[in-house]
Amino acid sequence: MTIRALIFDVFGTCVDWRASVAREVAAALPGVDAAAFATAWRAEYDPAMARIRQGGRGYVPLDDLHLENLHRVAADLGVTAPDSLNAAWERLDPWPDVVEGLTALKRHHIIAPCSNGSIGLMTRLARYAALPWDCILGAEIARDYKPKPAVYLAACAALRLAPAEVMMVAAHNDDLHAARACGLATAFVPRPTEHGPGQTRDLAPEAAWDITAEDFHDLARQLAP
Repeated sequence: MTIRALIFDVFGTCVDWRASVAREVAAALPGVDAAAFATAWRAEYDPAMARIRQGGRGYVPLDDLHLENLHRVAADLGVTAPDSLNAAWERLDPWPDVVEGLTALKRHHIIAPCSNGSIGLMTRLARYAALPWDCILGAEIARDYKPKPAVYLAACAALRLAPAEVMMVAAHNDDLHAARACGLATAFVPRPTEHGPGQTRDLAPEAAWDITAEDFHDLARQLAP
């Protein structure tokens, strides 16, 4: 079946969260190891969502989880962080290939984020990073978090497309495994420095994904009609 839409993981796949958050931390908390703080803040991301995915807590938008996690990490490090630092996640720089690559992909496909970020977060991030989405999809419309099937299927349903007509694009193999299990096509684009110079995971595809691309330019070339 023809691929009519591409949905994208955002944190790590489209934007460099680590360096961008560290920049914001350095400005707000002078004297703190900004890279370590950013890494610790991100490390709270999955456990916070897991409680919701497992039914131990009702749906809470990621903005609120990020704020809770911000203060948890700050307390662990013995500092006080301003609530305003939470907006760091709306000011993440895109990888160099992303804006031009998305623009090329948009010529022939619907493009949208399928992120765990809220609609508001994704909208403000798109304005900051000039991400040319056609619409905003993801966790908030499903009121659950990836890799739960509801998130991928809700994106397809919102576009009124069958899962086989939609391709999930991600730098994370686990995201693609979950999308494939829902019937979506898959594309792997590695981001080998997402977690810094010592990254050990997601350096290569772990399955025979429909497409493996060097970057978004390469993805656009492979999907060109």
